[in-house]
Amino acid sequence: MKHIRIVVLILVACAASAAFAQKSAANPLNNWSEFHRTDMTRYNPYEDTLNIHNVGNLELKWTYSVGGYGCGGTAVANGVVYVGFGNGQEVAINAVTGAKLWSYQTGNSIYSFPAVADGLVYFGSEDNNVYALNAKTGAKLWSYTTGNQVTSSPAVVDGVVYIGSQDNNLYALNANTGAKLWSYTTGNAVESSPVVVNGVVYVGSMDNTFYALNASTGALLWSFTTGGFVYSSPAVASGVVYVGSEDYHLYALDATTGVLLWSDVTGGAVNSSPAVAHGVVYFSAEDYYAYAVNASTGALLWSYALGNYPDSGLAVANGVVYVTQNYGTTTALNASTGIRLWSYDIPLPFSPSVVNGMVYVGDNQSSYVYAFGLK
Repeated sequence: MKHIRIVVLILVACAASAAFAQKSAANPLNNWSEFHRTDMTRYNPYEDTLNIHNVGNLELKWTYSVGGYGCGGTAVANGVVYVGFGNGQEVAINAVTGAKLWSYQTGNSIYSFPAVADGLVYFGSEDNNVYALNAKTGAKLWSYTTGNQVTSSPAVVDGVVYIGSQDNNLYALNANTGAKLWSYTTGNAVESSPVVVNGVVYVGSMDNTFYALNASTGALLWSFTTGGFVYSSPAVASGVVYVGSEDYHLYALDATTGVLLWSDVTGGAVNSSPAVAHGVVYFSAEDYYAYAVNASTGALLWSYALGNYPDSGLAVANGVVYVTQNYGTTTALNASTGIRLWSYDIPLPFSPSVVNGMVYVGDNQSSYVYAFGLK
C-alpha cells in the first residue's frame, strides 16, 4: 500500500505541474516574465484564481534554497520560476513542485530580477555582467561586461535588452547577440530598473534625476530632477509615469513631456516601485506605510501600517495587493479598502510574483524562495 500511495502522489504532482504549464501555454500573457511584467505596472490582469474571498487560505506549498547566501526576486514563465541567489547562481525551478531544473554559476551575487523572453532568460550580476541563458537548459548564450555591478533588472522589448549598471550607464543590448546598441551616461549609478513604452525608455538614477530616452537611439527626450536618489523603478499607465524618490515623494509625470502632473508627500523615502491597476496607484514608503492613491489626482484612498521598511515593490492581481516589508511579513490587502486578508512571516522578502493561483517570494536573508497556493 505504501508503494501505491507514493505512485499516486507522484501522479498528482505531475498532473498539477502539467495543468500549470497548460494554463500558461493557453494564455502566455498569464506569466510574470520580468520585474514589471510586460505592461510595466506590476499588475496581472489575467489572474483568475486568487481573489479577496480565498486569498486568506493561502498556505506554503514549497521552498527552495541554495543555503545561506541571500535570494533575489522571481520571474515566472511557462511553469518555471527563475531566480538569482547571493552565491551567484541563477536557478530555474518547477513552479508547482519546487524541483530544481537547472542552475548557472556567475562570478558574484545576483539581485537583478530576471526577464524571460523568446526562450531566453536575462539578468545582471554583481560580477559586472549581463547574462543571457537558454530558458530551458540554462546554457549560456552570451554575456556583456559593464564597468560595475549590475543590480538593475532588465526590460526586454522588440529584441532589445535595456538594463542599468552602477557604472552610471543605461545600456541597450541586442537580445540575441549581446552586442551594445547604445548606452546613456547619467551622473551616478543606475540601480532603478527601466521600463519601455511606445518607443521610450524610462529610468531613474542616483544622480537624483529621472530620464526618458529614445528606445532606438538612446537620445535624451526629457529629464525630471527630484530631491533625492531615484532607486524606484517606474510604472507607466495611460500616458503617465509614476516613480518614487528618496525625497519622500511619489511623482506622476506626463510620459511625453515630463511635466509634473502631481506629487504625493510621504513620511519617508519612496524607494519601492509602484503598481498601477484600475485607476489606482499602489506604493509603499519608508514611513512604514503602504498607500493607495487616485492615479489621476494623487488623492489618498487608503493607507496601511506595515510596521517596518517596505521592500522593492508591490504586486496587484484580481483585487488583491501584495506588499512585502523588511524583517516582517508578506501581506495581501484588499485593493479597494486596504484591509489585511493574509500574511506570512518572511525575514527579508523581495517583490512577489502572482501567477496562476500561486504567489512566489524570494527572501534575501534566509536565501529561500517561497511558493504559496490555496489549500
